[in-house]
Amino acid sequence: MNLRSLWWLSVLALALPVHAESTPATSAEAPKQKAILVTGATSGIGRNIAETLAREGYLVYAGARKQADIDELSAIDNIEGIRLDVTVQKDVDEALALVRERGTGLYGLVNNAGVAVFAPLIEVDEVDMRFVMDVNLMGPWRVTRAFAPLLIESKGRITTIGSISGTVSGLLFGPYSMSKHAVEAYTDSLAREMQKFGVEVSVIEPGNFKSDIALSVRNRMQQRGQTTEGSLYREELERVMAAPADRSNYQEPDAVSAAVKRALFDASPQRRYMVVPDQREAEITIRKAIEEMVQLNQNQPFAYDREALIRMLDEAMAPASE
Repeated sequence: MNLRSLWWLSVLALALPVHAESTPATSAEAPKQKAILVTGATSGIGRNIAETLAREGYLVYAGARKQADIDELSAIDNIEGIRLDVTVQKDVDEALALVRERGTGLYGLVNNAGVAVFAPLIEVDEVDMRFVMDVNLMGPWRVTRAFAPLLIESKGRITTIGSISGTVSGLLFGPYSMSKHAVEAYTDSLAREMQKFGVEVSVIEPGNFKSDIALSVRNRMQQRGQTTEGSLYREELERVMAAPADRSNYQEPDAVSAAVKRALFDASPQRRYMVVPDQREAEITIRKAIEEMVQLNQNQPFAYDREALIRMLDEAMAPASE
C-alpha cells in the first residue's frame, strides 16, 4: 500500500494511553484519600505517574483501554483501573459515573493520554491529522469538561502532559507539534476560566524519556502497510525510520512524575513545568521561546529596546525567586 502519511514517534517524548476497569485495589482509608484521575496510565509516563501517586498514598483512578491492562493496574495498591478511551464520550461518561459512585470525589486530573503522528504536513492524511488531534487535544478537553464539576467542588487541580514539542516544531513533526501547541493555548485559557473556582491548572512539558511510543508507532505503521514510496520527503522519512525505536536506555520519567506532584500539591503551582533529561534539550527549548519573542518584537511600530526587554524579563522572573 502506498500511503504518504506515516505513523512514528515524535522525537520529543510522549506517553501512549490505555484503559481500565476492574475491582479496585484500594485501602479501607480510600474515602479519606485525595483521588486523582490519570488518563493513559498503561505504560510510559502515565504508568509512572499513577504508580508514583499510589505509592504516596493517593487514590488513583488509572485510565486504560484493554481489560488486561485494567486488571493489571487494579492489582496495584491504591489504584483502580477504569476503562477510558479519551476519544469515546461513552467511556468518559461511564468513568465519571464510576467515580461518582465510589463517593471519593476528585481532587486532581492528569490528562496524560497521547499519541504521535509523524508525517510531512503537505502529505499527512486527514484521518491521521484528526486522530492525533482527537487524542492529544480533544481528549483533555473531553475529559476535563466531564470532570470539571467534581474538580470545582474540591477546588482541585488539573494538569495536562504536553511536550517541549509545544514550543519546538521541526521537520516532519508538524501533526504532533500542532497538537501540543494547542495544549499550551488550552491550558492558558482554562487556567483563567477556572481561577474563579479556585482550581489551579498547569501543563507539564517533557522532553525525551523512556517509553514504548516509538515501537508502538512503528508497529502501527507496519501493520497498516505504510511506506515512504511516492513521498516528496522520502529521504528524510527513511533516515528517521532507520533510527532505533527502542527507548529502553532513556531515563525513566521520574522527573515528570515529580513535576506532576508539584502541579497537583504545591500551594502555588506554576503554569508550566518544562522537564527534560539534559541541558541540550533545555537550551533548544528556551532558545526557541526567545526567538519567538524576538520575532514578535521586531519590525513593528511598538517594538521595545533591549533594556526594556530585560526589565520585562526581570519582572517575569521576580516571583520565581521569591
